[in-house]
Amino acid sequence: MKTLLRTLLELLRIIIIFAFFGALGSAIIVNIYTRLEVSETFSWLGQIAILLILFVLYRNKWQFSGWYNGKGREKLPKNVSLTLILVSIVLIISPFILGS
Repeated sequence: MKTLLRTLLELLRIIIIFAFFGALGSAIIVNIYTRLEVSETFSWLGQIAILLILFVLYRNKWQFSGWYNGKGREKLPKNVSLTLILVSIVLIISPFILGS
């Protein structure tokens, strides 16, 4: 019962983190795209990039400060983290290329 409660609290924590920081990051990206007159058609690429960055942050930092202490608490391998961050950078830059 205690493990189930910890798991549910951690799931709620993940949802709140991704919703809050996802909305904040998305607002920043959309604002930058709007100011630089990038087509809003491709702004979803920047939003996906924000979610990828949040995923890397959660797996490498935030999961170790939560309520869940069970199995599967490992950092992402460095090459996977680097690849996801590079893909995020490409996704953030791509609306500038595709929108012109």
